Amino acid sequence: MALNTLASAPTVVVGAGIIGAAVAFELQRRGQQIVLVDRDEPGRGASFGNMASIAVTEFLPSSRPSIWSQIPRWMLDPQGPVRLRPSYLPRLTPWFLRFMAAGRPSRVRELESAGAALCKRVYDDLMPMLSAIGATDMLSTEGCLSLYADDAELAADREHLEVIERFGIAHQVLDADALRALEPGISRDIRHAVLFPENRTVRDPYRLVLALVQRFCELGGQLASGNVMGFERSEGRITALRLDGGRRIPAATLVLCAGAYTGRLSKLLDEAIPMETERGYHTQIMVPGTSLRHSLIWPARAFMVSPTAGGIRVGGTVEMAGLDAPPDYRRAKVLVERAKQALPGLEAREATEWMGHRPALPDTVPVMGPSAKTRGVFYAAGHGHLGLTYSATTARLMADLITGARPPIDMRPYRVSRF
Repeated sequence: MALNTLASAPTVVVGAGIIGAAVAFELQRRGQQIVLVDRDEPGRGASFGNMASIAVTEFLPSSRPSIWSQIPRWMLDPQGPVRLRPSYLPRLTPWFLRFMAAGRPSRVRELESAGAALCKRVYDDLMPMLSAIGATDMLSTEGCLSLYADDAELAADREHLEVIERFGIAHQVLDADALRALEPGISRDIRHAVLFPENRTVRDPYRLVLALVQRFCELGGQLASGNVMGFERSEGRITALRLDGGRRIPAATLVLCAGAYTGRLSKLLDEAIPMETERGYHTQIMVPGTSLRHSLIWPARAFMVSPTAGGIRVGGTVEMAGLDAPPDYRRAKVLVERAKQALPGLEAREATEWMGHRPALPDTVPVMGPSAKTRGVFYAAGHGHLGLTYSATTARLMADLITGARPPIDMRPYRVSRF
């Protein structure tokens, strides 16, 4: 059936990454007619290359006083965990000022609570979603190990551990012997570790998106491919969106889940959202020369290693350079060398490099809720490095809001009007 001849206008979800696919699927399960739109094939954006972690311990806001003191040193280090391309600084400055404001101690506590409220719901929402698409086997049973070379590195991460303790999230401190009993390939230079048993790994995040979309289509959902060029409104309400090539899709409700591109789309609706992109890199190694059961994080060296997609994936760092600048794959190569310090047996054979755009809001809390400007428009974006983690919970909460059900948590911290 042609999209412009539908008897009644559907709900249109823009963005077929993990967030958009999950939202579309959940709304469909609630009886709505859904069209899922993306500028590319489903799952080919940030969802293709994320680190495959359900990272329920990683909700701390990025801006906080302990981070501020390190920013100048990071900026001066070309191999540091945060890199800013100088030419992008003028465009980044307004966002960065908001980022600094989000780090006030009183505000940090609010943001921690908003992130923890989502993380504590993750498995209540994720497991039913995986079951509904027949994909429970996509989730590992192993946790994540956070690595520390010495006492000083462990002490430097104490703030993080204290926060997750405050919110009752499980973790276990390990000595070197206990660490190597879990992962024999870890370097003997690593003296301490913390096990996060709830930070489990998805066996292939891209294939998870494909499984969601496939089930969505089997149940009658429609896919449309194209760039969104604009929106039509009447009497303050959304009525349609326009794609390139002159195509038009009527819409009773519009849900913008376009990740780092959501800010560009919101401007077409006269609603500015301070969305940036934290560009992330990974190297997917298909013949790694070593085995790995748990995912690994080394906080002091700003990288992660995950057993996913049939091999081992090494990723991390943040590059602030916008949506249009070409990749700098030197970042990926640095991460592999650092990973070899944790896994001496790691080899980079049959490896591919990738760069993607994490959607970054200055306060690290996603936007989830209705537009403040246009009736019938909703946002679900800005999940940062927790898009996979928050996906099923976002779908549950957005479906509640859109269908008029009462969400199980207070949604005010995620409102778009906070900006």
